[in-house]
Amino acid sequence: MKLLKRIGFGLLALVLLLAAGSLLISSKLKVERSIEVAAPANAAFEQVNTLRNWEQWSPWHKIDPHMILTYSGPDGGPGSSYNWFSKDPNVGDGEFKIVKTDPYKAIDAEMQFGPSNKANTNYSFEETAKGTRITWSMESELGMNPVDKYFGILFLDKYVGADFERGLNNMKQILEAQPVVQDDAHAGHGH
Repeated sequence: MKLLKRIGFGLLALVLLLAAGSLLISSKLKVERSIEVAAPANAAFEQVNTLRNWEQWSPWHKIDPHMILTYSGPDGGPGSSYNWFSKDPNVGDGEFKIVKTDPYKAIDAEMQFGPSNKANTNYSFEETAKGTRITWSMESELGMNPVDKYFGILFLDKYVGADFERGLNNMKQILEAQPVVQDDAHAGHGH
């Protein structure tokens, strides 16, 4: 009986220690990955800004090529959005909406995963000597739940970051296979 009490108190102490430790963990989680591509910033920007292009490079479209997609608003730029519906638990259902663009430099968007998981995502395009550095980042609010915080730190960066890396590598292959086209004064796609 004494041993059982000690185990019980030990487990309680561990739970309290983990709960107290979670107060030191930020409730915001940021996942970020970058890649350099041998392509101009305008081409990289349009790969993200034109939502129908995502079917070619998005890591989630490769997981479930049979997902249902519905587009609304303009083809690209602020106000353009798409919803996805997938039976694959690694993809699920959600919505992506572009809220702001700085042509050939940045795109800000909102993502909704399922009924309650929201995230802000950003794509930046920085010209380099060899082409363009594309940075894909996502910030989400984990709340104050200790389990969500530990799950976010231990797993989200690893898994979502791996998806971002796959998507950026897919985009790199597409961009580097295209002929270089000169910037035509920000034409089209909601600029």
